[in-house]
Order: sequence, then structure tokens, then C-alpha cells
Amino acid sequence: MPAGLPRLTFVLGGARSGKSAFAERLLEAAPGELVYLATGQAGDAEMAERIARHRARRGTRWRTVEAPLDPAAALHAVTGPVLLDCLTLWLSNRMAAGGDQDAAEAALLAALAAARGPIAVVSNEVGLGIVPANALARAFRDRLGRLNQRVAASAERVVFLAAGLPLLLKDPGAG
Repeated sequence: MPAGLPRLTFVLGGARSGKSAFAERLLEAAPGELVYLATGQAGDAEMAERIARHRARRGTRWRTVEAPLDPAAALHAVTGPVLLDCLTLWLSNRMAAGGDQDAAEAALLAALAAARGPIAVVSNEVGLGIVPANALARAFRDRLGRLNQRVAASAERVVFLAAGLPLLLKDPGAG
């Protein structure tokens, strides 16, 4: 990866592909305090363990801000390097909570555009598998796919992770 950090980097890939750790390493090159906007919620013991492992891996330079439903508001409140992890859990939380998802996505995209950066956004690529068997799962997959496209279009750098290996899809220095 080129050494410079663009204002917005989008990191996506499959489950357990190394997305979060990769995004963390990218931002650790920046000076100062690092902010981790966490969208995950510990709804059960297994998820609580995942969250604990993520926190332990990050270390003391990271300040965690819980933003399971409104990362846009949290983005407006922070300065400096930010990691938003992840759009997949945020969308799941929002769909479960109900409300105007179109407005929530527009607010998030506006907050990303206004962020001073550097910011890294993590999301799952859920469109590589089979077509889900139920309407809710299809609606989630479709909405996340469209959201991922919108974030990728606005990002200066887009990286896809597979098996821990980054594939650069878009980069400001790539001509």
C-alpha cells in the first residue's frame, strides 16, 4: 500500500478476512489519538468475546466510541483519524430498530464527506454468495451492496481483503 493516507479509505471483504486488523494498521501510521467508532453490540456471550478481542488487539492509542445506530453523529463529534467498524453491523442494527433507513444512510454519507480524515470504513462484501432464501436476508444483502457502492464511489482508496491479503481496487496514486 502507498504510505500516504487519503481522507477516506474503504476496506471490505468477507467474514474473517482481516478487514478490521488491516484498517487498524493503516490508521496506526497517523499521529495522535485514534478513534474507533464501534457499531457492534454484545447481544450474546460470543459477540462479547469478539468485541473484547478487538479491543485487546487495538492497544492504548485507540479511544472507542460506541455508535451502533448513529455513527454519523459520532463522526461529526470527533477529529483526527477514525475507524468506522463496520457498516454491516450498523445496517443490521438499523434494520432491526426500524425507522427511515434512507435518511440514516444519507446522513452517514454526508458525515463521511464532511469528515476531515483520515477515516477508514470497514464493511462486508455480502454479494459473493448464494441468493438468500428469505426476503429479509435478500433486502439486507441488497441494501448493503448499494451502500457499499456509494461509499466506494466517494472513497479515495478502496481495498478488498481475502484471506488476510489486500487487493487494491481504487487508489488516488494509481493514475
